[in-house]
Amino acid sequence: MAITLYHHPFSRAAGTVWFLEECGVPYELKFVDIMKGEQKQGDVARYNRMGKLPTLVDGETVVTESAAIGLYLADRYSYGKLSPKVDDPNRGTYLRWSLFSPSVVEPAATAKLQNWDFKPAQVGWGKYDDMIAAMEIALEGKDYLLGKEFSMADAIFGGTLRFMLTFKMIDPKPIFGAYVDRLNARPALERTDEINQKVMAEHGIKMPG
Repeated sequence: MAITLYHHPFSRAAGTVWFLEECGVPYELKFVDIMKGEQKQGDVARYNRMGKLPTLVDGETVVTESAAIGLYLADRYSYGKLSPKVDDPNRGTYLRWSLFSPSVVEPAATAKLQNWDFKPAQVGWGKYDDMIAAMEIALEGKDYLLGKEFSMADAIFGGTLRFMLTFKMIDPKPIFGAYVDRLNARPALERTDEINQKVMAEHGIKMPG
């Protein structure tokens, strides 16, 4: 049974298309009009009580949360290639930076943008400047997070960084720009951008602004 991804190009499901393209597995996109609240009803609400995208259905398996979907797809469809095996020393680094994206990068960047008032020691994401320094160290002297080889961690972490640089939500450090340039050159990401643009054209969706 083909994988189904409930999708809208203005949601995190846009990045999930990249995960699927890197894995090279067949899948079907089901458009969900989030502007009309369709994510809160029908199949999406049945599969994901949060009423959010992305929601991925693979046979009888339902996976939500963008990073979880990426890790699931890599383990199931590209184990040992996009996903280090469990006895590979790189497995820890792979998991670390995959989960750093939703648990630290997203909230820290949002907190800075929205001027949230909080004590860094009392939140999971800590200080924005410490986050930036950690990201720079993660990429220093390497093409990708694990070194020379691209992994699903790069799609998860790098996809978030790419989005935030595009919308000026994070400091445009040279090391970040060079990393995103390498990601942009990947054929799977080029196909992903084309797919998301095609969905936008089919449904008359335009970028705001």
